[in-house]
Amino acid sequence: MPPRVSMVMPVHNGARWLEEAIDSVLGQDFADFELILVDDASTDASTAIMAAAAARDPRVPLHRFDTNTGLPAALNHGFAHARGEFHSWTSDDNLLRPAMLSRLVATLDADPSADIAHADFMLVDEQGRNLGVSRVGPTDRLLYGNNVGACFLYRAQVTAALGGYDPRYFGVEDYDFWLRAAGRFNFVTVREDLYCYRKHGDSLTSRRARRIQALTAEVVERALPAGAPARLRAEILLGLALKSQFDWRSDLVLRAARADSAYVAAHLPVLARWSLVVARNRLAGWAR
Repeated sequence: MPPRVSMVMPVHNGARWLEEAIDSVLGQDFADFELILVDDASTDASTAIMAAAAARDPRVPLHRFDTNTGLPAALNHGFAHARGEFHSWTSDDNLLRPAMLSRLVATLDADPSADIAHADFMLVDEQGRNLGVSRVGPTDRLLYGNNVGACFLYRAQVTAALGGYDPRYFGVEDYDFWLRAAGRFNFVTVREDLYCYRKHGDSLTSRRARRIQALTAEVVERALPAGAPARLRAEILLGLALKSQFDWRSDLVLRAARADSAYVAAHLPVLARWSLVVARNRLAGWAR
């Protein structure tokens, strides 16, 4: 009999916190799951850690790539082998609270019209110290930022309908996924801290910040409805430009001005301060 939940964990050289991350899944108070480990051509101790987990627990199938494919492709490979009616995924540096799966499964079971459940989560540092709870939602403001968060569970038909994660958007593959899901599926928010998201300098988000900012602008602009009001379009585009801390996104500013010049003109002082921040960051980069 297939498990109710398929959890995918893609790993590329994530040995530092990997064992703890795996144990947080295996220690769930909801036991009817599979943990699909995808070794994305690791060259550190990750391979041995994953092999040991697969050997001691039959719920842990292990797949390995000989060549690094990137996070979205690794996720798609894992979900292609998923047997559960519910899907989720986690990273090798993050932790599930013991009740995460039970609470999110119960939420979706209680509301057949809900397709995606997501919950609040705790930010932690490298030592696991709490940095504060991140409150998620509402998803009707998804164009303003990825407020689905890091703790989620969704029905298998969501994966099938969206075709999985887009490899072109490595670094914002989850945000792109939620933006595509927003117009087709129903989200429900669980106001509980059910996950720990680790902030550290070696994370993909930290290492790829510049590229992630550019890709974020691309997926958001693509998701903007063709008939969106001019003020909304200008607000979204200008907001995206202001989030870029490394590049002058004059292209976004110009498109925002074409949509609503008065809105952009009212924000000229903010644009001036943003330009100074970008200049300072670029000078610091050149100095290094």
